[in-house]
Amino acid sequence: MQLREILRIKGSLLITTTPDAMVSDGVSVMSEKDIGSLVVMNEGRLVGMLTFREILQAVHKNKGSIQGVRVDAVMVKNPRTIAPNVEVDELRSVMLEHHIRYMPVIEGEALIGVLSFHDVARAVLEEQAFENRMLKGYIKDSPT
Repeated sequence: MQLREILRIKGSLLITTTPDAMVSDGVSVMSEKDIGSLVVMNEGRLVGMLTFREILQAVHKNKGSIQGVRVDAVMVKNPRTIAPNVEVDELRSVMLEHHIRYMPVIEGEALIGVLSFHDVARAVLEEQAFENRMLKGYIKDSPT
């Protein structure tokens, strides 16, 4: 299954922030939307990712506070990206190898979505369930 297919099912809603925004505002948005990352955009271009990992590191570094901390001070700058025609198994390998939980999907110069490790797990599970149903149907309908 290609990543394009997962994005088609998931939808392409992107929740973004800017580098000069406050991390505390990002936490509020992430909490309200029940998401684990924000895409950081500057002048229509992907410049970073803000995830709970970076937020927790900032909280630790600042002795429990993120007040006054800007997104660009803690975001992952120029994050690794992937193309939509890549197979899900390759994405899974890249995510595991580089400890990435959220991967921006880029087509040409355009950001078309973000896939989380959760999205990948769901897609693989659904694909396996479909294959199981097909195999069971084949076995059931086969001559004895």
